[in-house]
Amino acid sequence: MADATTDPVLATIQQQIEENPIILYMKGSPGAPQCGFSAQTVQCLIACGERFAYVDILSNPKIRATLPGYADWPTFPQLYVKGELIGGCDIVTEMFESGELEPLIKAAAA
Repeated sequence: MADATTDPVLATIQQQIEENPIILYMKGSPGAPQCGFSAQTVQCLIACGERFAYVDILSNPKIRATLPGYADWPTFPQLYVKGELIGGCDIVTEMFESGELEPLIKAAAA
């Protein structure tokens, strides 16, 4: 099994997650999401009022192919907060609606 010492794509993913307290792997960009799930997740994050990093997996096919195995999460978008996978659209939306997401995002951005 590959790891970050032998796989440059894994090393890139780990570096992105470590360097960005809030990072969303999505289809498209926050201004032009390329799927409804990414659009919904972006709206939840924007409503939390903090900046977040993103990676467009459509422009990064190696990351798109590698991240599901790294995360053990098969679909996109994928939200990471302080190095931890939070989940995809359904989980992020549920957390937003229940009031759990905003304090998590604000704490990570502080």
